[in-house]
Amino acid sequence: MPGFGNFPDHPFHSLKETPSQTAGPFLHIGMAPAAAGLPERSQQQDNVIAGAAVEGERIRIEGYVLDGTGHKVKDAALEAWQADSKGAFPEGPIEAAAFRGWGRAVTDFSTGLWWFETVKPGAVPGRVGADGKAAVQAPHLCLWVVARGINVGLSTRLYFDDEAEYNAKDPVLAVIEQVGRRETLLARRESRGGETVYRFDIVLQGEGETVFFDV
Repeated sequence: MPGFGNFPDHPFHSLKETPSQTAGPFLHIGMAPAAAGLPERSQQQDNVIAGAAVEGERIRIEGYVLDGTGHKVKDAALEAWQADSKGAFPEGPIEAAAFRGWGRAVTDFSTGLWWFETVKPGAVPGRVGADGKAAVQAPHLCLWVVARGINVGLSTRLYFDDEAEYNAKDPVLAVIEQVGRRETLLARRESRGGETVYRFDIVLQGEGETVFFDV
């Protein structure tokens, strides 16, 4: 089908680009109404990615979003995508108690903390190389971050610091050549009261800035 460039007199040529706008300060009303205090959505728990019956190691992922001065950003929203414990993504309709593969979290207005409850993902196949074999991607979550002052959502990944063997072969981590930069994508494993917690802070700019991807 021909584009509008073939028709210079088409009225769409006179239209101006829609201006961009940051995601805040009221993003919670549209993206996380439960956190915004809307009573009809008070039971909404988008940051629980995997139901209690889902197979795999149950984990909690938490952290802060930090600005260039090290201050906590308390009005940010994050979305996460991940595979299940076997490295598979959900297909077809998804029941609330099952593995969704997607979640949304917002930073706490008081503390700035965000969190997800899920199962630890398994390794997933990557792109097929010239040798006809698919590279294996290390267990990870894909994250997307928006907040007041961010004109375009930021995309990054969260890997696990206790998956060193997989991380060493991951094709995405391999393209990050700067010394010390890969470590900004590693979540640190902790044990807290019998619960497995991975800590992952996202630094928007400045020293220790998290690696973001142009996707």
